[in-house]
Amino acid sequence: MQFFYSLNLVLLFAAAVAARPKIAARQSTTAITIDITKKYQTMDGFGFSEAFQRANVIVNLPAQQQREILNLLFNTTSGAGMTILRNGIGSSPDSSSDHMNSIQPKNPGSPTATPNYVWDGKDSGQLFVSEEAWKYGVRTFYANSWSAPGYMKTNGNENNGGYLCGVSGQKCKSGDWRQAYANYLVKLVQFYQNEGVTITHLGFLNEPEFREKTKNLISPSYAGMLSSGAQAADFIKVLAPTIAAANLSTTIACCDSEGWANQGTMTAQIKSASAESLISTVTSHSYTSSPGNPLSTSRRVWQTENADLNGAWQTAFYSNGGAGEGMRWASLIHTAVVNANCSAYLYWIGVQTGATNSKLISVSGSTYSVSKRLWAFGQFARSARPGSVRVGVSGGSGLQTSAYLNTDGKLAVVVINTGSGAVNAAITVSGGFKANSTLGFLTDNSHDMSVLTVSVGNAGVISGQIPGRSMASFVISE
Repeated sequence: MQFFYSLNLVLLFAAAVAARPKIAARQSTTAITIDITKKYQTMDGFGFSEAFQRANVIVNLPAQQQREILNLLFNTTSGAGMTILRNGIGSSPDSSSDHMNSIQPKNPGSPTATPNYVWDGKDSGQLFVSEEAWKYGVRTFYANSWSAPGYMKTNGNENNGGYLCGVSGQKCKSGDWRQAYANYLVKLVQFYQNEGVTITHLGFLNEPEFREKTKNLISPSYAGMLSSGAQAADFIKVLAPTIAAANLSTTIACCDSEGWANQGTMTAQIKSASAESLISTVTSHSYTSSPGNPLSTSRRVWQTENADLNGAWQTAFYSNGGAGEGMRWASLIHTAVVNANCSAYLYWIGVQTGATNSKLISVSGSTYSVSKRLWAFGQFARSARPGSVRVGVSGGSGLQTSAYLNTDGKLAVVVINTGSGAVNAAITVSGGFKANSTLGFLTDNSHDMSVLTVSVGNAGVISGQIPGRSMASFVISE
């Protein structure tokens, strides 16, 4: 009897243990401190381009899909809230294929001849997208020329490289076209101004060092123009007074190099030529080298073009670490902003057809697919609004964290969790900021800037759980 009695007790104890609520494994809390007294660069925003007639993809959509895509790009509550649009300045004599048509398609005869400008009110669909962006509150428009019209260049062609006639070391039988090219660029800005869109930044080069040594070409077969930093400085000294004489607020951006390292070289040459003070913004792409360190300049710095150009269309935030995944792009933006002090980061194309990752949204007929890259941009764009200042961050081991004090007084913290496990974040703000309330937003494979549950404790500590392979933003108010 004693044996059966003891056995019953053991069975009863085991049943009681099995019936208890299971306690989840305890997750560690990661402390993050934001110091608003430590201030870094002022942010200009995040954006994309619709150059080479990609804008017409949006223009030609049915009204409902068109509005849905514009909301995805620019809406600050339901979309990514993008704040910069980069437009291409045309140099082609026609608009066939994907050419961007010139506002002076025919050679006037000489650099000093009276120009015959032509404005079609469309600009390869870019005017429509610009006007729509303006309605959403976008106020930063970067008009960027890939090339001068062919008749202004040493090779007589908008394609295959060539230099602008008249820049240091480049003489042409037709004469010096520097002033005529400056007038040309200013006229494009004025056309947009007359349509109600202010061009804030004006660029005159695109990947000016790119040499493609195939098919007996030394430069790409599409529109482009070669230049050194010294030659860019030579033209800047013509363009700056031309803008001033036209009484425009537009500033000069230069030089959209293929990669960060080359742009550093060009910037040094511009400084040596005493032209740095004439530009507002140093611009670079990330194809041959990425922004991982600050450039030596007193000007704002933008990363103006990057993309996974060849990878098959990818919509995941994280799968296996592929080149088109949203989390990879979140980390690239973070590194550019935090390590290289970039004030802006732009993807190559916002909306396009085709089967690669070169765009953020893929369109096929009247249907479209949205990549998580868009939402990675959105987490930053809706957090670091134009005019915000990046402030100090410490702690947050294993996380990529950045913080921005906005002009409306709100503090935004963006956190990327590249690990596989969830992290409980505890954010404390120092420097006199008293956290009162906060909103949280989450992006991962299952969420597109969805509401994230967050709280503010009695001591002003902001708490929220960040899942593995995700990014979150905390918008904090006093």
